[in-house]
Amino acid sequence: MTAQTDTPGTVTAVYKVSGMSCGHCEGSVSAEISQLPGVTSVTAVAAAGDVTVVSAGPLDEEALRAAVDEAGFELVGRA
Repeated sequence: MTAQTDTPGTVTAVYKVSGMSCGHCEGSVSAEISQLPGVTSVTAVAAAGDVTVVSAGPLDEEALRAAVDEAGFELVGRA
């Protein structure tokens, strides 16, 4: 999926994350990604392995990968 602009100044992107299996997993991933500069919203869905991120601009994928890794999971890529 290509990043799409929802409102002026925001970008929404969906990523695949492997290893999430429960609400605690969703919370861990969301908490780490939320700390990245510019992130305004994170929604993780363990059942689908999806994480939707709304940010002020495009995110650095390596920073995103590091945040997901810190939570104990693996960023697979864009959904």
